[in-house]
Amino acid sequence: MRFRIASMTVGLSAGITAAVVVACVSGAYIYSVHHSDALMEAARSGALADAELIRIALEHQMIENDRSLISRMVASFGQQPGVERVVILDRHGVRRYTSRPDEPATDLEMNSSTCQACHRLPPAQRGSSRVIESRNGTLLRTVVPIRNRAACHGCHEPSHQINGILILDRDAGEIRAAMRRDLRWLTLITGALTLLLVGGIGLVFRIFVLRRLQRLETTARLVAAGDLDRRIPIEGSDTLSWLAREFNTMADSLTGLVREVNNQRERLETVINSVDDGIVVLDDQRKIIAANDAFLKRAGQSREQVLGCCCAGSAPGRCGLADCPSLACLRSGARQVRICERCTPDGVTVWEEIHASPVLDSAGKLRQVVEVWRDISERRAAEAHMAESHRLASLGLLASGFSHELNTPLATVLTCLEGILREVPEGSGQPMDACRVRENAAIGRDQILRCRSITQHFLRMSRGQRSPGDVVEIRAAAEAVRRLIEPTARGHSVSITVREPDSEVRVRADESDLHHALVNLMLNAIQACQPGGRVTVAISSGDMARIRISDDGCGIPSDYLKRIFEPFYGLRKGGTGLGLFLSLNFVRRWGGDISVESVAGSGSTFEIALPVFVPALVQEAAR
Repeated sequence: MRFRIASMTVGLSAGITAAVVVACVSGAYIYSVHHSDALMEAARSGALADAELIRIALEHQMIENDRSLISRMVASFGQQPGVERVVILDRHGVRRYTSRPDEPATDLEMNSSTCQACHRLPPAQRGSSRVIESRNGTLLRTVVPIRNRAACHGCHEPSHQINGILILDRDAGEIRAAMRRDLRWLTLITGALTLLLVGGIGLVFRIFVLRRLQRLETTARLVAAGDLDRRIPIEGSDTLSWLAREFNTMADSLTGLVREVNNQRERLETVINSVDDGIVVLDDQRKIIAANDAFLKRAGQSREQVLGCCCAGSAPGRCGLADCPSLACLRSGARQVRICERCTPDGVTVWEEIHASPVLDSAGKLRQVVEVWRDISERRAAEAHMAESHRLASLGLLASGFSHELNTPLATVLTCLEGILREVPEGSGQPMDACRVRENAAIGRDQILRCRSITQHFLRMSRGQRSPGDVVEIRAAAEAVRRLIEPTARGHSVSITVREPDSEVRVRADESDLHHALVNLMLNAIQACQPGGRVTVAISSGDMARIRISDDGCGIPSDYLKRIFEPFYGLRKGGTGLGLFLSLNFVRRWGGDISVESVAGSGSTFEIALPVFVPALVQEAAR
């Protein structure tokens, strides 16, 4: 502040000093020019008066025709102080008398520089006196004509107007010396007055302007620092007082706005802190700039510890750098959702869902990310319970098909056993046909093995236990599910076709989860078809393993497509509305996704996409 005031004082002082100096110098110059002209005019007047006196005295002696006295008088006049010389020329310009006879006569010839100083001008512009430069210095030359009066006609022709010329040269150096002395005194006095004037102006400006501006600056700085009640005292009714009143009015408005903002911020913080979900705001470097109490409680740190720190340090173990939702949001600019598992200090495992949403500025550039951490442990437990309920409902739906599928080989076994009994009648003593008995026994064994396979697959479907992941061959899984729901399809008069891929396609997933998802999608396709309809399962491989389940049924209206994966939302009467929701969760659990394409009245196609299992990458990761 002092530096700013000092620099302002210096700048204003320099400006005022320059203005005063220019004004004083201009005034001094004008005064010196006027004073020089006045001095020179006074010298001219004095010289002209002296020349007239000399002319009168010389005319009286000329009338007396005393030439020796005239010569003595010219010499006497030439010795007066300040007089350089006195010369009398006749009417032809010939020197007759001079106070300095030793000087050459050429100085007074017509073509000399001293004479040309006047004669180069027209007669109307010639004055009676002029300052000229000669060999002896600067002279003030006064020329007075000696006219041919009546008293002079005795010696001179009456027709002549002028009998001669009187030249009086005075030394102009003394006049100029006096002018220089006056100019020096004028300069000194002007400089002193300038300093006094500048000092006075500076003092007055500092007292009446700078001091009040300093109060204005101090008050503004204190208001900016948080002292919202500070105001400027009003003094007088000048411009600075008006400025102070306007500043106080602005400060009052600012104080009201700041207090309103603070109140709004406190209310917003109260609302955010009352939310059970953890909320944290990150900048583009993932540094925490705001967090609510729920997030701080989850992090186990204070607000001072987390503000300004990277989120990875405040929430260790919650998300990895490779799957960080904030990094993905910063890269893509889109909302991201992640689910992570966390262990509390009490040893309890909880599941949390993280939503990372972008915050854009007015130019549309991503500046911040808002993360919301929500505890979904209860929701996951409810989803698990719903999954179990839906699994039991699906198993109940498949029970009729399972019983039909199991009764068929059992009936065949029964027939084979009855045939064996007929081949070996009790107490007959007849030899039995070994070939026919062996054939019946082989058929019975195959059917019993088929019953075991069906029973084991049904048990896997009903198990409901998560596994760490198996390597599942998709073709075999699709074929097994097809065999399982074939009776249901025959009951609806719908055919199921599985198009096998050119090579094996394997994925890492829980086999029961994959079977459950396929059962849900195939059953939905069967129920959407009319009698005589067709369901096709196509398997392909590329960057992802894809299973496309297509039907030629009723299709799905476009208004419902966005909601079919929501829980408890179904289009089929009597359904639970959980099939697609649980199937999507099963697939996403193993890094996949489900998409749908459908046109009302033209059938639907559901596609399951899962990462392809590559043994080489798995072994490299294991190393």
